[in-house]
This record gives sequence, C-alpha cells and structure tokens, in this order.
Amino acid sequence: MAVKIMIRRIVAENKIKNIKPFLDRLRSIALKQTGYIYGETLRSYDNPEEYLVISTWRSIDDWNLWFKNPERRRIQNEIDELTGTKTEYKIYQH
Repeated sequence: MAVKIMIRRIVAENKIKNIKPFLDRLRSIALKQTGYIYGETLRSYDNPEEYLVISTWRSIDDWNLWFKNPERRRIQNEIDELTGTKTEYKIYQH
C-alpha cells in the first residue's frame, strides 16, 4: 500500500540559500531509491518560512529503508543544524 510522507521544516529566509543544496541532494538521492514514486515541495502562503515536502512511496517498508539510509540521515542532520529546528515527519496511508 502506498504511503505519503509529510515532511515539515521551518527555514528562516536568510538560511534558505544555505539549505537549498542539501535539499537538492536529498531529492537527487531519493529519486534513485526503490519505491520512491513522487515528491513535491510547498511553501506556506501564510508563513513563508514553513516548507512542506510531500513524498509518495510504494510502501512503508520502502520509506523506512530511505529514512534509515545513512547518507540521508547525515544530510538531514546538517539541515536541522542549519535551521536550528527539528524536521517533522508524518506518515499517511494512501
């Protein structure tokens, strides 16, 4: 069963340029992962510092493999360090 993952980040306007290469790298790697179907990034209309990534995976197992991927975790830690906030994840069944 497909799952959708909601990934919420708060990124100060002055830090988005520093984080963009990390986000681009994550997407590039995710595209090659087994079970990855699609992803999109949205910016909140009401709060321009809030970003939401919606990614679709073939199964929760595929997502979990990606979530545990050491390179993904390293990049994600760098993002959290740069933003000073913890990225939030929520999983929804399709």
